[in-house]
This record gives sequence, C-alpha cells and structure tokens, in this order.
Amino acid sequence: MTSSVFSLPDHLAAKDDPTLIGDDERHFAEIARSLAQQIDDLSARLDAERRAPGGTGQAALDRDLEIHRLTARLRTLRRFRLDLCLGRIVADDATPPLYIGRLSLTDGAGRLLLVDWRAPAAEPFFAATHGDPRGLVSRRRYRWNGGRITDYWDEVFTADGFAQRAALDDRSAFIASLGSTRSPRMRDVLGTIQADQDAVIRADSRGALVVDGGPGTGKTVVALHRAAYLIYSDPRLARGHGGVLFVGPHQPYLAYVADVLPSLGEDSVQTCTLRDLVPEGRDAAPEADPRVAALKASAALRGLVEAAVRHYERPPTETLRIETAWADVSLTAADWADAFDAPDPGTPHDEARDEVWDHLLDTLVDQHDDDVPAGVVRRAVARDETLARAFTRAWPLLDPVGVVADLWAVPAYLRQCAPDLTEGEVRMLRRDPSEPWTESDLPFLDAARRRIGDPEANRAARRREAALAADREQMDRVVDDLIASHELDDGEGLMTMLRGDDVRTSLVDDASVPRLDPDLLRGPFSHIVVDEAQELTDAEWRMLLDRCPSRSFTIVGDRAQARHGFAESWEERLERVGLRHVRTATLTVNYRTPEEVMAEAEPVIRAVLPEANVPRAIRRSGLAVLRGRASDAREIVASWLAAHEGIACVIGDPAFPSTERVRSLPPQHAKGLEFDLVVLVEPDSFGSGVEGAVDRYVAMTRATRQLVILDGSRSRSST
Repeated sequence: MTSSVFSLPDHLAAKDDPTLIGDDERHFAEIARSLAQQIDDLSARLDAERRAPGGTGQAALDRDLEIHRLTARLRTLRRFRLDLCLGRIVADDATPPLYIGRLSLTDGAGRLLLVDWRAPAAEPFFAATHGDPRGLVSRRRYRWNGGRITDYWDEVFTADGFAQRAALDDRSAFIASLGSTRSPRMRDVLGTIQADQDAVIRADSRGALVVDGGPGTGKTVVALHRAAYLIYSDPRLARGHGGVLFVGPHQPYLAYVADVLPSLGEDSVQTCTLRDLVPEGRDAAPEADPRVAALKASAALRGLVEAAVRHYERPPTETLRIETAWADVSLTAADWADAFDAPDPGTPHDEARDEVWDHLLDTLVDQHDDDVPAGVVRRAVARDETLARAFTRAWPLLDPVGVVADLWAVPAYLRQCAPDLTEGEVRMLRRDPSEPWTESDLPFLDAARRRIGDPEANRAARRREAALAADREQMDRVVDDLIASHELDDGEGLMTMLRGDDVRTSLVDDASVPRLDPDLLRGPFSHIVVDEAQELTDAEWRMLLDRCPSRSFTIVGDRAQARHGFAESWEERLERVGLRHVRTATLTVNYRTPEEVMAEAEPVIRAVLPEANVPRAIRRSGLAVLRGRASDAREIVASWLAAHEGIACVIGDPAFPSTERVRSLPPQHAKGLEFDLVVLVEPDSFGSGVEGAVDRYVAMTRATRQLVILDGSRSRSST
C-alpha cells in the first residue's frame, strides 16, 4: 500500500492525526500485503482445480465443491479489499487491538489480521454498551467510500479509555448511518449492528425463535445477518446438511435485500417467497372472496389432500388369478393389502407405486418352482395385461395439479374427502378447471406435490427406467447369444454365471442415463428464516414445516402489521401449526423512522390496535410531515428529486411511473422496504378496519426522512 487508506475531509482534519491513525495505517498495510498474496494464491489454486481432470463420483463432487469454495472466497476478497475491515476493539487486558472483518484473514506467518464478525472473539464489537462494556476499553468503527476510510468513530467505555488515543465525536457511526440516503438496494449495515440486534443474531438455532418488533427496529437486518451467522456457527446448517432457506414477503423485497448475504460472504442461502415454492405461484391471483380465502386456510381442510390421494390407494378385495407358462398363480386380498403396506410412510404416491408393483411381482414369482429362473418369471408376469389393468385401477399414477383441480371441480369428490364441509361451503369452493389458480390454492398444490410426487421428476424417472430396461434387454440378447454359441463353455462355471440375473444387471451401465436435478426449494432444510411472518396462514405455515423436519426456525414479524389481524400470541399461533419450542425476542427501538413520522403514524395503528407494539423512535429528521392534494404528486416528487439525493416511493397511485430514483408500489408491496421520501396518495382508499389501518401504518413508516400525505381535497401545508 503506497498511499494512506484514510481520506478524511477537511472538516475532520483533527482525526487525521498520526497519533490517532498511525497504528491503523500500519495494520492496513499488512492487510493489503496479505490480501494481494491470498488473491494470487487463490487464483492459482482455482486455475489448477479447473485444469485438473473432472473425475467421477465422489471425486467429481469434491472437486466441484472446492471450486465453489475457492470462487466464493476470491469473489469476496476482490469485492471488498481493505474495506473487509469493519472496525477494531481494544480490550482492558492490554492486548493489541483486535480488528473485526467480514471474514477472517491471516498473514503468511499465520498471525491473525482480521477476525470474522461471526466468531466469538468479535462479539464484543457489536454487543458492548456503556452499561456492559464486555471487557472493552474502546471501540472504533470505520466508514468506507470507494475503498478509502472517509470517517471513523471512537467509543470509550472506561476512564482509562481516553488514554488510548480516542477520537470522539458527538454523533456515533450508527446515528450517522441512519441519516444517509437510501438506494434501490439495502445498505450495508454490518459495521453498525446494535447490541440488541446482535443478541438475536447470535442466538442458537434450537427450536423456533420469534423476533418481534415494530417498524424500523431492524428485523430484516437481524433476519439476514442471522442466516449468515448460523451457517458459520452451526455445522448442522452448512451446505450438504440441509442448509438455510430465507423466505421473504414479495419479490420487490427480495430484490431490495439481494446484495446483503453475498456481502456477508454467504451465497449458499436459498431465498424465495411463498409463491416460489410452487410452480403455479408465479401466476396465482389473490383470492377474490375473503370467505373462500379464510375457508381454504382453515383447519377444516387440513387433511384434504391426504384424503384425496387415499381415495386412489384402494387394494382389491377379491382374488386375482393369472396364468403363466409354468403355473397358475394368484393374488389374494391379503396379498394386495401387504403390497400396499410395503412403501415406507411418507413415500410420495407415484414413487410408492413402483414399490407396490415390485412387491406384487415378488409375491407371484415366489409361487413358482425354483427350477424356473426368477428373472424370466418376473418379466413374464410383469407383461400380463390382466394384472396391469387391475393394478392401474388400484393404484393409478396421479397428477398433483389434476387432483387439486378435481377437488374444486367435482363436489362429490370434495364431499367424500372433506365430509365436515357444509353444502354451502362445498358450493363456495367450486372452481372451474379453466379458472386461474389463486394464492389460497398454493398450499394445496404444494401438499399434493409432496404427497404425490413431482410430475417432471416422475416422468424423468420413468424415462430413465425405460432406458435402463432397454439396456438390460439388449444385454440379455448379447448374453443369450454367447451362451448359445457354446464358445465360452470352459468348465469353470462361466455359463452358469452368465445365466444369473445379478451378472446381467451388473453389465448395464446406468451412469449414462440422465438424472433430474432436485428442486432446490423442495428441502429438507435444516433451518428456515421467515420475514414478515405475521401474514402467514396456517396452511402456508404447513408449506414451510414440511420443508424443515428439525423445526428450527427464525420467525420475524410484527403482530401490529398483520393485515388480517393477529389476536393470538406468537406462542399460541405457532403451537397451532405445530411449533412447540418457541422463544421470543422483542425489539423496541425504531432506528429508521424519524419521530416526526412516528407521531403521525402511531395514532393510525392505535385506533384499531390499542396494544400494538409501537417502537420508540430515537432520532429526528427536522422535517415536518406535509399534506397536499393527490393532483400535486408529480410536482412534489419532481421538486424533491431536484433538491435531494436518495430515492422516493409513491404508495397508492398505480398510474405513477417508476424510475431509477422513484418506486411506485401498492401498500402491501412496500412492506419491508425503506425510502428517503414517501408520498402516500389518498391513504383513506387503502381500506377500512384493521387491513386499511395496517396498510396506512406500514406505508407511512417506510420513510427515513420525509413523509407527504396527499388526498383529493386539501392544499399543501405542514402539520
């Protein structure tokens, strides 16, 4: 490093004192040398791995994993360089300062230059407070811009800390970051994680942890950083052991947070919305009738898909007789029942069908004399049309989408599978197969796929089996020709070996038959993080529980932001869906929304939810909430863009155009996002009751600097 890493503006000249930053300069020079060496070493190792033979089996898998690991590490080092460093801490035991980074870094001699932020040694950097300094004398946080430090803040925790050459400031790094302008992507906030947030991030992964907090408390920050922390700290959650799934409320939210996990060095977390879990989710429409939505989400239909599939798994009750060239054989009702019980519980219907078929064939083969080759008998019985027709009636192949469509389209089928429904409810659920799927249908489609099997996977499996069968048949002909030629009759039993089924099977190479990649969102996952979880119905919760057998969840939400109400406690709600080991952590400080905005927003939610967890705002913007006419929206936004940096959002006007610096969103798609300016257009049109109030409250609290409320009659003025 030939120039200073510090590039402080003139008004911070006092902080440019070599006695304050000299140690940092020397340490960053060492980091720079180590980074250059590691980038060169990683690049060489990556090139060598890519040039090496691919190998087969486990060797090929290990090579791919190593290439992925090296690529991810190299990408992070190249992306951040020196700004891998977040800050430093000085302990009260006179040890040298400890520098905290996005990942760990050592020099050529193995000396630690950066401690990974997730390591236990780094915890005091985030957790220390004046009430509990965690053994620290001081803490320094850096602000980076373009790879240079443009500011830094020191916090001193003891009287002796002043002797450690601290540069104090009347604004902390965190408060300064809150006032910075927003962008279309979530800001990098790792260096300013607060103690209450860090405690939740570092909680263990046992059971379900609920993170309850109002607007601006950093719930999303906690959720994302917790995902990265758990992968680092819990070997059970690492790649290859199930991994972590992160579920957000909508696509604009996922786009907003897309850069956070990669910036933390994690690219193994799968991110999605509930819609993404089912192929039909992409085009699903909202349920038009709230009564239908409530009924589909209710416990009355909890076992509907299971009953619908069981309808097609009925063993015959009469004996079936089959003629073969060697003997007459039969399948009794008991034989059918035994075969139907053969698959392990939980085996998807279409996959279990093959096991049932194999069991039936085994039963028939066992009824023949041993002098007839089992493989010959098996192939002959498998081709029997009478048996095939009986089996198809007893256990047909099913299409998950078709089964759900039949439930809504055929009242008699629905009544049989859900006998507790009233006639009015059956009529209410009636849906023509040509109608589009709704969001309320997605849990049923997902349950049907899991219970029946993925049609594409099943079709691929059948194509694979057909290809293998063709290979086996060809190999049988080759072996039969060899036997018939008598050229291999060497008296050593080779002819007998060739007649055996095991040898014939081993000669078939199944490596060349294509395999279907597994659905990455199908699971199972070792841990699932759910943001804006207050909106999930019981049926939607089951979609997630089916993907997480360990029941290890991080559940992030605010009961006061539930559009359809949330009268229960988190524990009551989650116990009802099957989560019984529940802990709750409550965040009460609003770091994002200015006091001026919260003063306007709090009465809106308290009018319908007097006990709402409204967080305490800790800063003021100095900007009053403005009011005006809806017709002024374009003028207001244009004037603000010309005078300010940052981004704006217009909520409630579908005709307002989105641009690079302006988002136009409905209130339900603003959840989880934040903007410098928020313009609410006719918020009274958002609706009445709890749903309308929640939409207004959520929309208002997206503002980090200024809120403007427009209706159809008032002229613009400050409140």
